[in-house]
Amino acid sequence: MSKQLEQKQIAILAADGFEQAELEEPMKALKEAGASVSIVSPKSGKIQGMHHADKGDTFAVDVTLDDASASDFDALLIPGGLMNPDELRSTPAAVKFARAFGEAGKPIAAICHGPWVLIEAGLVQGRRLTSWPAIQSDLKNAGGKWEDSEVVVDNGLVTSRKPDDIPAFNAKMIEEFAEGQHTGMKVGAGSA
Repeated sequence: MSKQLEQKQIAILAADGFEQAELEEPMKALKEAGASVSIVSPKSGKIQGMHHADKGDTFAVDVTLDDASASDFDALLIPGGLMNPDELRSTPAAVKFARAFGEAGKPIAAICHGPWVLIEAGLVQGRRLTSWPAIQSDLKNAGGKWEDSEVVVDNGLVTSRKPDDIPAFNAKMIEEFAEGQHTGMKVGAGSA
């Protein structure tokens, strides 16, 4: 197994209600590629994973948002689910954390409803991306160029639609995270 992410510190931004496969499988792939991975959340303790509408496992939070800084990490992963990104986009510290990655040109990967956080952070204007189909209008209204593809990469921004896309998502996420900072990432006006 390639260790192309050795020495890389990756933040997974998540709150209660994340789609478990969209956190667990990419986290495993990142670790297998040699990355150090930290779950960053608005609260300490454990956060609740979901299998669609059913409760899944809980996962330990490594760092609370109050103690996290984007400068401590090389890249950001935002899993989906419905409740997780909705809580994150309503949490100013989470929006600020995500925006800091975009401002620094650090790669970001978001899947399913995860791009809601990117909208709030002002990171979709003029960008090509995909998501869970139900939020495509939200992305278009925020100035994004939505595509119905299993994975879309735009200058360090990796997005996918759903758990079925995870193999393609993981491959592109690792590739972009290995490349490191990208110049020319566009940051627009966010709401928070």
